[in-house]
Amino acid sequence: MIARVATVAFQGIEAVAVDVQAQIAPGRILFNIVGLPDKAVAESRERVRSALIASGLALPAKRITVNLAPADLPKEGSHFDLPVALALMVAIGAIPADAVEGLTALGELALDGTLLPVNGILPAAVGANIRGHGLICPEMCGPEAAWASPDIPIIAARSLIQLANHFKGSQVLRRPAPAISTRDGPLPDLADLAGQENARRALEIAAAGGHHMLMNGPPGAGKSMLASRLPSILPPLSPRELLDVSMIHSVAGLIAGGALTDQRPFRAPHHSASMAALVGGGLRAQPGEISLAHHGVLFLDELPEFRRETLEALRQPIESGEVAIARANYRITYPARFQLIAAMNPCRCGMATDAGFTCKLQPNARCMAQYRARLSGPFLDRIDLAIDVPAVRASDLITPKKGETSQRVKQRVTAARTLQGVRYAQKIWTGPALNAACPAAEIDAVMALDPDGIALLRAASDSMRLSARAYHRVLKVARTIADLDGSENVRRIHLAEALSYRPSNEFAPG
Repeated sequence: MIARVATVAFQGIEAVAVDVQAQIAPGRILFNIVGLPDKAVAESRERVRSALIASGLALPAKRITVNLAPADLPKEGSHFDLPVALALMVAIGAIPADAVEGLTALGELALDGTLLPVNGILPAAVGANIRGHGLICPEMCGPEAAWASPDIPIIAARSLIQLANHFKGSQVLRRPAPAISTRDGPLPDLADLAGQENARRALEIAAAGGHHMLMNGPPGAGKSMLASRLPSILPPLSPRELLDVSMIHSVAGLIAGGALTDQRPFRAPHHSASMAALVGGGLRAQPGEISLAHHGVLFLDELPEFRRETLEALRQPIESGEVAIARANYRITYPARFQLIAAMNPCRCGMATDAGFTCKLQPNARCMAQYRARLSGPFLDRIDLAIDVPAVRASDLITPKKGETSQRVKQRVTAARTLQGVRYAQKIWTGPALNAACPAAEIDAVMALDPDGIALLRAASDSMRLSARAYHRVLKVARTIADLDGSENVRRIHLAEALSYRPSNEFAPG
């Protein structure tokens, strides 16, 4: 007799169906797991054996073979413990075979038979629901699995004994309810900022259209404060975006207690982050910071201090909205539709733009040029808004003027995004319904430029030497500014403001 239990293997955020087959046959005493298991799966033999003994079950002194089909698909992770144990329990007659039919199981086993939480529960539940299966998972993962569908049957147990009792009918396990994560306190508010009206305006435009932004200014000017307040003016995740983001975070193990949140991600990696940490990769091809920031914000502080090859690796994901991680025997694609917000100092010491400051090593202009040369022209060409953030004056700190609150700015941002949603409702592309994601082929149809605007754009293209990409990004920013004004057409004043945010040629060497 061969006992079968369904489970999954993860390829990125995709849960691929795996059939766990267990056979107990006469022969030399052996417990073998085949089907391209990694070290964690191979070690499950000892965890499963100890968990069964602790649950009052003993494996017979026979030849035990567990096959993970399809055999040519790599199997990674400790979540195979539970399906292997259930298959063996069916094989020895501890639970009936029909009890696990139509159920997908995953979970890690402790030596005492307790079920431990694992990563990837939400993608597994979604995949099981698509196949018409229910789900068996650890109790702590139940609230996360419940988000997949209100109709999917879910058995969330604390231990193997609970599962056995449930299948025998002596104990009934309730279906878990979806859990919602709540924030500890309010988000940082824009009203806390002193001065920086131009930077606040640029931040609002970036939020309204999903544009990438670079802030350049001396230390202490408030660049990090501005970036940290961007989430407070962004609308919450839509249901579809929430599912996309949560599936990535589930695979990465970042959903605490199975509770989801509609707050947009805000990721701020240190400038020493490796390429694998930022883009994704590593031994098990885990999602990187750009994928964890999907539908949210990626803040790169001290931008020139990042390794140049790491920054160059962002160029393709910025354009395509996804990142492909290739390995010798498989290829994984993660979503990476993030909004890049970056900050940098004008030079290494950060004081080159201060009045009266003279660099001790070389002229200020040369010091600034050498520092900015760490950023390539093609990378900066993908930035929609580049602004200078001047030092805050003492008068602004001594007698601060109360600025607009994040709530008021959020209302305008939400209204502008609503206009974009209506405009792009009939358009078909993979990105969100935002101006920043509008394909080049669709831009002219949504611009409606007047003659004055066309003349200004033609003159600016020649004088600023705009590339085709920069040209289209100027149009997208101008469209967002018009949306904030509630204007159906993009006028000359909108184009002029959009052009003022373009990185200058001097700012983008090489």
